[in-house]
Amino acid sequence: MSDLEATRRGAIGAAAAVGAMAAAGVLGNAEAQGGRKTFVLVHGAWHGGWCWRRVAERLELKAHKVYTPTLTGLCDRSHLLTKDIDVSLHATDIVNLMKWEGLSDIVLVGHSYGGFVVTDVAERIAGSISSIVFLDAFLPAVGESLHDLASPVAKKLFDDAQAKGEMAIKPIPAAAFNVNEKDRAWVDAQCTPQPIATLLEKAKGVAGREKIGKRTYIRAAAYNSVSFDAGLAKAKATPGWKTYEVPSGHDVMVDMPERLVEILLEVA
Repeated sequence: MSDLEATRRGAIGAAAAVGAMAAAGVLGNAEAQGGRKTFVLVHGAWHGGWCWRRVAERLELKAHKVYTPTLTGLCDRSHLLTKDIDVSLHATDIVNLMKWEGLSDIVLVGHSYGGFVVTDVAERIAGSISSIVFLDAFLPAVGESLHDLASPVAKKLFDDAQAKGEMAIKPIPAAAFNVNEKDRAWVDAQCTPQPIATLLEKAKGVAGREKIGKRTYIRAAAYNSVSFDAGLAKAKATPGWKTYEVPSGHDVMVDMPERLVEILLEVA
């Protein structure tokens, strides 16, 4: 079989698969007609790409393209942990993914600490992002660091670790984030220490995220956080933002993946 024939048959097979999924009701009409989206899902502190598994599977069943990178120094990339890993490096992880995969018109989602990362990404490459979503995430202003916005309890953990000369913060238990009880052991087993420098670097710019046509903030209402309440309030007070509240613990992608997918498709 020639390369051209193989390519032609592959294209026909892919088209048939999409048609079959549409006929079976897996795809909606818009998706079947070329409305498929590209999602880049950025995890929060201590987590990795693994936390998006349930969301990614549901989006992929609807024929969307999904990337769930693990940021440098965490989880399956924990062997790369150094004291120099900061927000800028994590943003470069995402920018380089987009560059080398040739991604554009993406839906960029940042969870928790990931709000700092996607804010930096938007400063560098806003033109490649069609929709940006802050999922129970920090929504920093210029000059703010995660340390500045953290709760007093978390801030003490950060300060104690830094005073001891440690380069990373041990994970906070899943129960503290009100993750559902049956998944807490799994989440705790998967999390790894977070590089301290990521908590100290201040946001250099936020204009990029405001240039993106679609902006969304999703608040996990079952998790008590002054910082994320402030993020929701800021989004509500800023023209052009859509906001949602869901009855979930902080790890919405673990606790309520189906509802999260519904929202992501609405704002894509």
